[in-house]
Amino acid sequence: MGIFAIRLPDVGEGIAEAELTEWHVKPGDIVKEDDVLAAVMTDKAAVEVPSSVEGKVVELGGEIGDMLAIGCVLVRIEVDGEGNEAASVAEPEPTPAPKEQKAEPEPERGDKPAEPARPVVKTGKPVARAKNTKPLAAPSVRARAREEGVDLRQVPGSGPGGRISHGDLENWIASGGIQQGSVKRGKNTGVEDVRVVGMRRKIAEKMAISKRQIPHITIVEEIEMEALEDLRAALNRKYKDQRPKLTLLPFLMRAIVEAVREQPELNARYDDEKGIIHRHGGVHVGIATQTPNGLNVPVVHHAEAGSLWDNAAELARLAEAARDGSIKRDELTGGTITITSLGALGAIATTPIINHPEVAIVGVNKMQMRPVWDGQQFQPCKMMNISCSFDHRVIDGWDAAVFVQKLKLLLETPAMLFVEG
Repeated sequence: MGIFAIRLPDVGEGIAEAELTEWHVKPGDIVKEDDVLAAVMTDKAAVEVPSSVEGKVVELGGEIGDMLAIGCVLVRIEVDGEGNEAASVAEPEPTPAPKEQKAEPEPERGDKPAEPARPVVKTGKPVARAKNTKPLAAPSVRARAREEGVDLRQVPGSGPGGRISHGDLENWIASGGIQQGSVKRGKNTGVEDVRVVGMRRKIAEKMAISKRQIPHITIVEEIEMEALEDLRAALNRKYKDQRPKLTLLPFLMRAIVEAVREQPELNARYDDEKGIIHRHGGVHVGIATQTPNGLNVPVVHHAEAGSLWDNAAELARLAEAARDGSIKRDELTGGTITITSLGALGAIATTPIINHPEVAIVGVNKMQMRPVWDGQQFQPCKMMNISCSFDHRVIDGWDAAVFVQKLKLLLETPAMLFVEG
């Protein structure tokens, strides 16, 4: 018998460490060749590590959430014949049994310690109060009544004009006069500790970098959506059974492509360490997507080369892959500008966080009917706000405003989205 050490493999792209996110085995398990031993995460890509041998698991090389160096021992497996480690794993020394302690008798489960009787406070004679009038009481008395679930209108007061004192309230409670149906809300003092691992850790690290390193400037603009929504509905009706359904996002992607054509500094990534802005010719649009494991940002590469329907189909494919976990690493990297949308859950306005190292993000807010003044009267109109955040280190406020107004123009007059040149 020998010991075979399975090491954390090099997962590529110069990564030096990976986070251990899941064990598929435990000590004592029998594994076969190609059985999955563990899952690790690098950046936003999850990688499963298979066994290269058959045998019994004798030692695990870490705990969930640990950051493991590439090449470290992940699992040790006992195999027939010689292993790849000279020494066997030492058996752990037995832990001495703790000395017996005489257990103190516990009260039976059904027995509860009796509550001490409430003291009866001497008060004056109750004073009659007119029906349905607001009871007189000090704020502290009212607060005490709320804690105990007491309706003060039912408590007779002994003070001037029927004013309810602390003594009146305590006597009412002690006599069992709490209103039927009133429920005293108990205090929940429980605390659940949830370790931040896997995707949630990556999201936390990325958000912290973005907010810590990027000075954000956010501009919110109102967009009239009637023309675009009419066009979208007409195209979906015409090509219902022939082409993918169009949502708002392909139109917004086209508008972004046109806008950055005139402002290439917005379709960029900023290298903080080298002080270099990388302006890209291709427009690679990241789409913030919520998945069961957290936020992912799949990227539609070369959105400038795709039609509305091409980009709609790619959006749907990437979103599905992100949600079912089949998305590839290169489909999550290389973005140059990002769109974030909460759809119907969106608010009137948001302040989206830039996807570092990009320099701009476009946030889509909720579409709703609003009254709009047409010069003579108010008319109901479909309106939507967009919230755009920019890296103020490399994008000036003026340039940011020009970009937002360009998006507004293109979305409010969608025919311009199809004009070449």
